[in-house]
Formats: sequence, C-alpha cells, structure tokens
Amino acid sequence: MMGVKGCGKWLMHNDEDDDLPGRYVIRVKGQLDPTWTDWFDRFEMRYTNGDTDLVGWVPDQAALFGLLLKIHNLGLGLVAVNRLESTRN
Repeated sequence: MMGVKGCGKWLMHNDEDDDLPGRYVIRVKGQLDPTWTDWFDRFEMRYTNGDTDLVGWVPDQAALFGLLLKIHNLGLGLVAVNRLESTRN
C-alpha cells in the first residue's frame, strides 16, 4: 500500500488492486444518443440528471485508460468515474 497525494490530502492506494477487472460507471456530460453505444462496446448507457452513465466491465487499468482517452478524443466532458466492484460474481 502506498500514499498518493491529491487535493491536499493523502489518499491510500492499494497497488494489488490495480489490474483486477471491475465494473465501472463513467459519467459524461450531456445525454448521448443511443447510437453512441457502438463507440462504447459492451457498455450500457443510462441517463441521469441530463448526463450519460456508461456502465460496464473493464478488464484492467490499461483498458480503463484507453476508454478515458476515447472519451477525451471524442470531446466528451468527463464528470465522474466510479468503480462498483473489484471482481465478477
């Protein structure tokens, strides 16, 4: 376990969990048209308070980074990224 400095606080970070698959909710600004699901294969789209939640499994940190890079390259505003679970049940 190591500390990561962020926002003036030390956050605890466990290196062992970095490459475990997990279910994520990635919220982007605005309501994406359902045809955008082709850009985000295997992710369910949900609409919350005028924004779009992309919900799905990410196999590892490299895949998560690639997904966030895709969101950036498409010019979408990133609102939040939340990990729901660390492993599939």
